[in-house]
Amino acid sequence: MKPAAFRYHRAHDVTDAVGLLGELAAAGEDPKLIAGGQSLMPMMNFRLARPTALVDLGPLRRDPALNSFRRTGSSLTIGALVTHRTVETSEFGPAFDVLSRAMRWVGHLPIRSRGTVAGSIVHGDATAEWCLLALLLDAVIVAEGPRGPREIPAEEMFHGFYTTAVEPDEVVTAVRFTRPSPKAALTEFARRHGDFAIVDAAVSIDAEHGGRVVLGGVAPAPVRVPEAEALLDGGVPGPELFAACGAAAAAAIDPPDDAAGSAAYRRRLARTLVTQALHEAWEKGETR
Repeated sequence: MKPAAFRYHRAHDVTDAVGLLGELAAAGEDPKLIAGGQSLMPMMNFRLARPTALVDLGPLRRDPALNSFRRTGSSLTIGALVTHRTVETSEFGPAFDVLSRAMRWVGHLPIRSRGTVAGSIVHGDATAEWCLLALLLDAVIVAEGPRGPREIPAEEMFHGFYTTAVEPDEVVTAVRFTRPSPKAALTEFARRHGDFAIVDAAVSIDAEHGGRVVLGGVAPAPVRVPEAEALLDGGVPGPELFAACGAAAAAAIDPPDDAAGSAAYRRRLARTLVTQALHEAWEKGETR
């Protein structure tokens, strides 16, 4: 199919983008931002999304702040227009190298070369790798709107199916990851590599600050699993603990039944993936 008719606008900077969103909404339009377009355009082609106007952020790639990353103390800030491929091929050091390793799960190379970090997070797909990583690493989403800048903690970001805390008149400018995790991993299961995950899991093992277990594909939004995290805190890392965490995660969730798989199937996947991810996280950390 082809998308429904829409008006096209190019933003020159963040202020211009925010202004265009406000002007178009005031005129009765339903505007959407487009950067890489790897999520929005397919939905428009199938007419699952029908914005009456698009505001293109492509020209903003010339802004170094939006198209680069920087370390500040123990945090890593990634500009909103940085692509998945840029992250995949960058060196962030042990504290954040789970980001680079996780990118192999994001679609195929053409998608990773065009899709953006912020675009994926704002899209709010419950199985999107960046959404899980945001919860895993205590990300803070920085948004600019008509009322000025504001910061949205990842734990307040995801509200449900493709629904986030970013307002329609706001532009995300950066994502700041504040929780270094040298022992972390993300893994997932899809019918074919590059397809949307049926279930995915992101984990970290941290004796000082506590472990994390995050699941996607088991609820309308990515979720942390405190029942599994509680076992990690104070537990002795190893096969028995990792298997127990996987079992606890599977028991704690209430996944949906749909065409991709039954609730029981998703629970089995969650158990297996959490266990596998914990093994990978521990092995990566121990080999450094």
